[in-house]
Amino acid sequence: MNKAILHKEVQEFIRNYTGDMSKLAFAGSPFGEITIKELLQQIEGRRRIEKKLPAWYKLPGVLYPPKLNLEQTSSESTAKYKASLISGETLADLTGGFGVDSYYFSKNHKTVHHFEINESLSKIAVHNFKKLTANNIVCIPKNGLEFIKNEKYNNIYIDPSRRHNTKGKIFYLKDCEPNILENLEYLLDRCEILLLKTSPMLDISLGIEELKYVNEVHIIAVENDVKELVWVLKRHNNDPIQLKTINFAKNGPETFDFCRNDPASVTYSVPKQFLYEPNTAILKSGAFGLLSDTYAVDKLHKNTHLYTNEELQKFPGRRFQIENTVPYSKKEIRKALSFDKANITVRNFPESVAKLRKYWKIKEGGDVYLFFTTIKNDQKVMLVCKKV
Repeated sequence: MNKAILHKEVQEFIRNYTGDMSKLAFAGSPFGEITIKELLQQIEGRRRIEKKLPAWYKLPGVLYPPKLNLEQTSSESTAKYKASLISGETLADLTGGFGVDSYYFSKNHKTVHHFEINESLSKIAVHNFKKLTANNIVCIPKNGLEFIKNEKYNNIYIDPSRRHNTKGKIFYLKDCEPNILENLEYLLDRCEILLLKTSPMLDISLGIEELKYVNEVHIIAVENDVKELVWVLKRHNNDPIQLKTINFAKNGPETFDFCRNDPASVTYSVPKQFLYEPNTAILKSGAFGLLSDTYAVDKLHKNTHLYTNEELQKFPGRRFQIENTVPYSKKEIRKALSFDKANITVRNFPESVAKLRKYWKIKEGGDVYLFFTTIKNDQKVMLVCKKV
């Protein structure tokens, strides 16, 4: 770490530079002790975290690692949420990284051990924890998995990364580094609760089967984009597995919790006055059958995860008023298209959004929301809606 980065005039330049990064790269560093690469890393890093980590963005003197480390770090909202799940005297963060998770865990633990094998990244974390006055975090630039061999903690947190040589969208625990499945018993021998973060691409049923000791699964979304799955593992636990969803929406968090074996009582109906689209955290959880009872809404079709009713309800997702239900035929659709632009969603429908836009010549945007979907009796329809 180049300490010249912390000089007052350099920090002011980093905080106030709003120009083109490529022009700055071409012009070179205005500071003799600092390379342009070092300077760009700090400016770019600060820009990247403005929305993801607003408290860090506002704090003067924070140091930023290369962009890959920032891409991998938790956001403020997800880190705070994870920290709310556990508390105790001691916690080991075995994959410490930039340190956002460790920082929020330090709020409800007496001591946090931040393990980061990358010495440069560990030094950045040390500096930032001092700026944040998080004095109960001990940074250890070692392999956490090996270092805890003779230690015991109340809680252990681990966020394994996917190995670089694995390709494709399918996510398996065996493809992670460190390998959680190989080290599961070892980790649980050294803590009361193991908190595991995984990619949202991991299949929940498979994860429950492979991890064996799952007590809770938390599906965390930010503005309707599922960011991570968080697994709470306890060796001695006979309680039913809880699935908890949260979507940090602009109007506040949307939550929906249930037990894995809760019986579902689904009702079905043709489209009524209102349409409900569950948020992505609920869609990931697979709780499709439980929404009918909980929110007094009817499902449109067994395989269509959209809901309807006559009276407007609170609902964890988007809500629409249905203005027209149009059978999917050339004649009916042409008659109904009195607009040239709309927002299109497909649910349980054979055509893609791109194909529908091209075929019906519908531009993107506007206040009209179209749902191309399948309803009772396998009928294909277009629902013309406006957002509530």
